Formats: sequence, structure tokens, C-alpha cells
Amino acid sequence: MNLESPKVTVEKSAEYLFNALTDVKNFEKLMPENIAKFEVLGDDIFNFGLKGMPEIKLRLKEGIPNSKVVLNAASDKLPFSLVANINAVSENASDVKLDFEGEFNPMMAMMIKGPITKFLETLASNMHKL
Repeated sequence: MNLESPKVTVEKSAEYLFNALTDVKNFEKLMPENIAKFEVLGDDIFNFGLKGMPEIKLRLKEGIPNSKVVLNAASDKLPFSLVANINAVSENASDVKLDFEGEFNPMMAMMIKGPITKFLETLASNMHKL
């Protein structure tokens, strides 16, 4: 299952956004208002929970300087990745698009598609808070 956020333009350089997104504690600023828990567990891993949803651990997997940041689920129960694609528009502006990629059975995919799509939209629309 592949889902995408809308592309957003942020008044920050690609380098700034890359550095902000590779620092996992900054993801708390991107979270929706209904966040129930956010906890940094290490330099490259954090745990978060939204009301009514199970807690999820994300680990920073890789970063391609100033263009891409990849986070993977730290649990094998829900294997997925969250990819932030950064594209410099100018010296002080960048486009950011988030991609969610996961392998789920059809029933699970149907259940999580709506909440995950909304979650991606919220993360993207909060990029200006970094």
C-alpha cells in the first residue's frame, strides 16, 4: 500500500529541513493535535501514539543529504516506511512530500488507509513548524 501526502512548500532551505527531519525529536512538532504520547527513545528512534490508535515506534533508517529522509517502523507487526522527499525550490524554500509504503493484508489496508492519509496530510501541513 502506497500513500502520499500533498506536496507542501516550506520557507526553509532543503539543508535546514533535512537536518530538522533527521533529528527525531523534531517530529513532535509535526504531530497532530490528538497526540496522546510522544517519546524519544534514542538518537534515531521515537515512539508516538494517537488517541484511539496503537503506539508506533519509528527509527531513522537513512538520509540522503538535503533530499530524502527515510523512517522505518521498528516493529515487524506493521512493517512500513515513511519517506520525506525534499526538493529545493530556491535558496530559502523547499517542497516536501511524504510517502507511506507498507505491506498489509487487504482488510488491514482498508482499515488504516483513511487514518494514515489524514496523518500524512497533518505531518506535511505542519512542516512550517520546524
